[in-house]
Amino acid sequence: MSTEIKIPKLGENIEGGTVTAVFVKAGDVVKAEQALFEMETGKATMEIPSPAAGTITAITVKTGDVCKIG
Repeated sequence: MSTEIKIPKLGENIEGGTVTAVFVKAGDVVKAEQALFEMETGKATMEIPSPAAGTITAITVKTGDVCKIG
């Protein structure tokens, strides 16, 4: 079963941010809560964790991409 990872709500009035680093690649096995990538918002830089354990099948973001919550 494949699950798309969505950016969780990061705080009040934060609608998105810029990807500053990607820590995984396709084929990597990750644990729940393992950092997948880092995002910079207007207020902070934070690591976005995996919601579950599994294998990364594809990466659809890269450093510099601007992403929205959800």
